[in-house]
Amino acid sequence: MSTEYARNDWYVVADVNQLAAGQVVETRLLGQPLRVSGSPDAPLVTTADGTALPAQLRYDHIWTSPGADPRPLPDIAEAAERDRTFVPCGGVRVRCSPLRAVENFLDIAHFPFVHTGILGEEPHTEVAPYKVEIREDVDEVWATQIGFHQPQAAKSATEAIETRYEYRVPAPTTAVLYKTCPPKPEAWDVIAIFVQPLAENECIAWPWMALYDEVTPYADLVQFQQEIFLQDRSILENQKPTLLPLDPRLEIPTRCDLTSVVYRRWLKRKGATYGALTTAA
Repeated sequence: MSTEYARNDWYVVADVNQLAAGQVVETRLLGQPLRVSGSPDAPLVTTADGTALPAQLRYDHIWTSPGADPRPLPDIAEAAERDRTFVPCGGVRVRCSPLRAVENFLDIAHFPFVHTGILGEEPHTEVAPYKVEIREDVDEVWATQIGFHQPQAAKSATEAIETRYEYRVPAPTTAVLYKTCPPKPEAWDVIAIFVQPLAENECIAWPWMALYDEVTPYADLVQFQQEIFLQDRSILENQKPTLLPLDPRLEIPTRCDLTSVVYRRWLKRKGATYGALTTAA
């Protein structure tokens, strides 16, 4: 698939903890080898031939773009709320399309079956009707009015609750979840996934959290989120086809897949086809 559109997005290629520890990160982006070095405040991203790419520290991660005219990096306003706890959770490598990884993050129907006892449980499996739209003024996908029974909605949760969700997709490989905050019900917890496309069929998912949680140890917050993503990995790596189908004839959706349907439609309209199947055989 063409990388023309994909080259002008921003992508995470390392997290702040790696550079703070003095690591030099050898990685890939869109099939090309990269090196990430320097410090969190002065990151350096270079290609195999030594060409420097733009680099910036945002949301506790190092971002770069290989394009000549990159689109603005998505804004997450909650990152400016300094009373939150900010948690970069490390990267999870997955042998699947980067778009598949984002779509899985948007899917709530699998919670009772894949994340049993944490994000869902039987017999609470029904996905109630919710709203999904492409917000034309900002060119983003939003899913709202979502509610789901969860045994442990967050590490700070002490009992099962009916959790409120809103999903936002501001870029093809970036998705943000706003969900009920157990310690502060009037606010949202924020969980984002930044997906680094290593190739069309391989990626690294970088979860990041902005929480109101002054009690749970940092390591426990990271472990909680890593556990969830590792449970997802076995599912993602066994999905066929590996690439994300954008042609509705390739996979038949159900009512609970509405967010996925709109996300795929949005990708196709934008020409964001890296990691996708665009037509049926």
